[in-house]
Amino acid sequence: MTLSTHFSSSIRSDSDELIDAEVWPEGSLEILSQVEVDQLRNQGEGGLYRLLRRCILAVLNSGGNTDDAREVLRKHKDFSVGFIQQDRGLKVSLTGAPASAFVDGVMIRGIRELVFSVLRDVVFTNNEIRESGRFDLKSSANITNAVFHILRNARILAPMTSPNLTVCWGGHAISRREYDYTKKVGYELGLRGLDVCTGCGPGAMKGPMKGATIGHAKQRIRTGRYIGITEPGIIAAESPNPIVNSLVIMPDMEKRLEAFVRTAHGIVVFPGGVGTAEEILYLLGILLHPENRDMPMPLILTGPAESASYFRRIDEFVAAILGEEACSRYRIVVDDPESVARAVRDGLEDVQSFRKRHRDAYYFNWRLKIAHDFQRPFTATHEAMAALDLTEDRPVHELAADLRRAFSGIVSGNVREDTMAAIDANGPFQINGSPKIMGLLDDLLGAFVDDGRMKLKQKSYSPCYRIAT
Repeated sequence: MTLSTHFSSSIRSDSDELIDAEVWPEGSLEILSQVEVDQLRNQGEGGLYRLLRRCILAVLNSGGNTDDAREVLRKHKDFSVGFIQQDRGLKVSLTGAPASAFVDGVMIRGIRELVFSVLRDVVFTNNEIRESGRFDLKSSANITNAVFHILRNARILAPMTSPNLTVCWGGHAISRREYDYTKKVGYELGLRGLDVCTGCGPGAMKGPMKGATIGHAKQRIRTGRYIGITEPGIIAAESPNPIVNSLVIMPDMEKRLEAFVRTAHGIVVFPGGVGTAEEILYLLGILLHPENRDMPMPLILTGPAESASYFRRIDEFVAAILGEEACSRYRIVVDDPESVARAVRDGLEDVQSFRKRHRDAYYFNWRLKIAHDFQRPFTATHEAMAALDLTEDRPVHELAADLRRAFSGIVSGNVREDTMAAIDANGPFQINGSPKIMGLLDDLLGAFVDDGRMKLKQKSYSPCYRIAT
């Protein structure tokens, strides 16, 4: 449907204009059952309203310049979502919505599409994945099957196409020069007909998409895909950027990461902070599994010349803890966007040949072995963080799994309002391990703090962790 948004607007504060609106769906979920609507309205235990509200608010807040989820929710404390059932379908009512999501009182079309992507994924994940009984989410194979079904329902999987999807990772709090560099790389990828998938937020998640749009336009590619994959815990802190034309919300961080690597044909990593290090460790831990030894996966770490020290620290950390085999799975390219794009394109030829030889799908990497340790959801609590086993006498892929969890906990402590509240109440997380690993971890995290790579508002940053000595 393409019916106009109905709206009324009013000033709700001294500085921000907020809008009340009624919005028709476009392209998905014009019809919901009464049970589904009741679930979405339910603000109590087992209801979906709070989850839906935070995700829709994040979409409407696209372009916001904060990564503090509590600030976003506090600023829009009166924002609410309602549902109007009519004979011709469902209409969503919004109260106190950010005015930046509207032009002359009409919701921007791209934002409207993303709002209903949120609705689609929240309903599908709850009813078809969690409640249907079809998926035993304690089983590794069933977790992968659930990831597949969520992506398929969101129309992320594109059959009958050659491998061309480049996943780009990197920080949301990066310098202007680093951001401009991500755009240059995205441009070179777009010129070569490659699509881009990111975490959907600002910074290194937005830049490659923005560059790719220009590359695609020059090549007259009108089917370019700019896929954003996120999850409820961080979406308020990393609102979808306006270039995303396919958004999917995975149930948790682990399924989000699995969605990245199952759909990726190649991965480019830009400068970032703890979240970027988490993603690198996640992928390396998977690639180091013995069953993935021959699995081709182009992995390029890149940034402008002034970011070389960031990747040098990451490289030294990986070499010291996971060994040279881990380092052999990636290539570092400094200040050369064309070389990055050519390396990805050449690597995709190996991916296509490998999957063709093994009769594997191009759109979903079924053969990639992901151990259950990398799939099991990790909730960052003080007890869970203190219990991580960061010692050397373990297989490297298992150690990588716990290292990834340590970084994930720090990300959670930086951006999730529930984790930040727990830290306010009980103090910083304590991370334990061998003296060698603790020393290396302390040095790396300290460098991230010194370089301003923890949060956007760096001056107010107070570490959410404490390294045991």
